[in-house]
Amino acid sequence: MNNSRALIVIGSILIFFIALVVKLVDIQILHAEEYSYNAQRQQTGVEKISAERGLIYDRNNVLLVYNRTDVSFFADLRMLKQSDRKEIAKLFAKKFNRSSNYYLNMMKNSKKTICIEKKASGDLAESLKKIKRAGFFYKEEPTRVYHYNNLASHILGYINNEDAGVMGVSEFYEDALNGEDGSRLIHKNALGEIVTVDDEAIEPAISGDNFYLTIDKNYQLILEEEIRKGVEEYGAVSGTGIIMNPNTGEVLALANIDDFNPNEYWSFNDFQRRNRAITDTYEPGSTFKSFTIASLLDQKLCKLTEKLNLENGKYKYKSVNIRDTHPHSSLDVVGILEQSSNIGVAKLVQRIDDEKYFKYLRGFGFGNSTSLTLPGETAGKLRKPTEWSKVSKAYLSFGYEISVTPLQMLAGYCALINGGVLYEPQLIQRQVSFDGELVNEFEPKEIRRVISTETSDIMRDLLGGVVKNGTGKKAFSEFISIGGKTGTSQKLVDGSYSKQHYNSSFVGFFPVENPQVVCLILLNSPDQGRYGGLVAAPIFKNVAERIVQNDIEKFQEYLNPDLMKNLKFAEDNSEIDIQNKTQIKPISVREVKLSSKNKMPDLVNCQIKDAIYALTKLGVKYKIKGTGIITSQSITPGQKLSGKEVCIIECSEYRVRGASL
Repeated sequence: MNNSRALIVIGSILIFFIALVVKLVDIQILHAEEYSYNAQRQQTGVEKISAERGLIYDRNNVLLVYNRTDVSFFADLRMLKQSDRKEIAKLFAKKFNRSSNYYLNMMKNSKKTICIEKKASGDLAESLKKIKRAGFFYKEEPTRVYHYNNLASHILGYINNEDAGVMGVSEFYEDALNGEDGSRLIHKNALGEIVTVDDEAIEPAISGDNFYLTIDKNYQLILEEEIRKGVEEYGAVSGTGIIMNPNTGEVLALANIDDFNPNEYWSFNDFQRRNRAITDTYEPGSTFKSFTIASLLDQKLCKLTEKLNLENGKYKYKSVNIRDTHPHSSLDVVGILEQSSNIGVAKLVQRIDDEKYFKYLRGFGFGNSTSLTLPGETAGKLRKPTEWSKVSKAYLSFGYEISVTPLQMLAGYCALINGGVLYEPQLIQRQVSFDGELVNEFEPKEIRRVISTETSDIMRDLLGGVVKNGTGKKAFSEFISIGGKTGTSQKLVDGSYSKQHYNSSFVGFFPVENPQVVCLILLNSPDQGRYGGLVAAPIFKNVAERIVQNDIEKFQEYLNPDLMKNLKFAEDNSEIDIQNKTQIKPISVREVKLSSKNKMPDLVNCQIKDAIYALTKLGVKYKIKGTGIITSQSITPGQKLSGKEVCIIECSEYRVRGASL
């Protein structure tokens, strides 16, 4: 009996030993490569190192867009225990003000790995990063921050959920801004946690290029604020404005109201996100008369002093009736433009050959895209003379039977008053690599001469008269000379012109004697005022006077001499508050000085971009409230740093001499 048991035990051991040998042979010899490959794949991996997107600045080096490191949390549901899921759900619910069931239901997902929270801010994520559970891990991910929220949103665009640039500069220069991702070889333990990183196998990421725009942040802010006020005051559906330097084609500001916040782009609809300044077209109405008059003057087909019969405001031309809002029996050419007579320009335009007139209009850029470096621009529509009806030229002369974008219109006005040269609108000043090397510098691009310098000089004076004596009186300023033209056009609704819906516009410039700024204001369907001279011109005036106040030194020699006599300049050349005729004492902007690696620097009276750079270098997290120059900081200067602080920075829009906010 004992011998039988012994034989059974010995046999069992022998069978186990044989099975073990067979398995070892299988592992070590027959499937060695397969198991080795699987083990290596489980314990090692290649992890992407995301490149940091390039920064975006305005023309005065004011930081508009930067990156913030946020944290995304993930769960590998194959490894995460049920008890751990409950604990994690409880912790996340407390942090993010959700219910535990929200996270528990998420972790019932059939997917192997899920994202529990995407791009949580650093202060919220700090304690959650300490959770150590098999299958729970996190990744630090950059978040694009648009520091001034809605400001210049249609120029800047946004980054979508797939980390791709959409609209604006973000889309047009996606490749250059995005940089090149790197990679690193990592070794993991059985829980999937990173144990070591192979330094020799690191391919570093290359940060994207930084872009410096032509826009002026202060001009942009002024334009947006004044259009927003105007849309509300006059009950308009929306408003658009553009400011340009007529002598270079540089876009100094571009705004569409209603707009959107790129930090929360998903909360806004397609209309709010669309850059209507370059995508939407309209019939310009009377602002187009300036191009008709300029064409005739350039061909010497009319004289300023000659008078025309204006039929007392009613004129039947061929098969159509042409009317003037303000009837006149007769006016000279100067008066025709100042009083915006449809009949006058319709009669004058018959003197110019169809092809010649078309060539001038095409020369001013109509019917072609401007080639601005933003996606989505449309070309508008200017039909060839062979497609015109018998009355088309008459209607074209005062801005109908043509569709233009606001940007085209303003670019044409630049040529009208800058000496006669059409420039390509420019939005980028320079492109600089992450290490400070100049990649590309963009110069003004002259397209063609459209009219003579003499004609341009005459047009400046004529448009100055429109503001002094004509329909643009509400754009008149006692501080600086302004020229411009009003426009009111009926909108096409369901194929016919509406008597309730209008595009009301004003295109103006200053100073008249040497134009430095050209600005277009367009209101969509105002329910009060209706006419461009009543609603768009006052908005332009407010924009112009605030810009002059912002750049008092630039425009000082062009200011009204009587104003200069009444206001005495201080020895420190303080700026002038034009609205209140008072001086504003300047504040000197300081540079951030780092005295020690573990001590808080003094940030008060420093620019935000300098503070961000310093705090990032020190490893201090921050929150920014307000815009402009730093007025206070929550961490006392000189305080020792532990690396866990969050510095709250408060800012204010001071007027600063010699510095841009």
